[in-house]
Amino acid sequence: MDIKSPEERSKNMAAIRSKNTRPEMYFRKLLFAHGYRYSLNSGKVYGHPDIYLRKYNTAIFINGCFWHRHSGCKFAYMPKSRQDFWEKKFETNRKRDCAVRLNLYNEKIKCLVIWECTVKSMKKDSEIEKEIINRTEDFLENNELFREL
Repeated sequence: MDIKSPEERSKNMAAIRSKNTRPEMYFRKLLFAHGYRYSLNSGKVYGHPDIYLRKYNTAIFINGCFWHRHSGCKFAYMPKSRQDFWEKKFETNRKRDCAVRLNLYNEKIKCLVIWECTVKSMKKDSEIEKEIINRTEDFLENNELFREL
């Protein structure tokens, strides 16, 4: 049984954004401050990445741990109510993410996934922030096609 009424739950779910989320905005500002220029939610790139760096031919996705099922993350919990619905929803999300990555790989577009929990850690600790930015820059300069941070 859900602890919220259907109306409250609907209101909560409607407030969840798919674009311009706080983690996405934070990471975009960091990239811009480091001199990177990008386009947002590019319709020209399969999967409409949150950030696309044309110069580096790189799509960056800022994934929510809950919605995209970050393995081993405390934020990727399973809701207690309507578990059949959620299992189906999460499986659909996983399949779509795999299809997007495969398509980008076939098009030779590099793909970087930044998890929500990573961004939260970056906000709390400037050393972690520097490390993630360095790892991002390393990824952009190398020939690696996929990385998760």
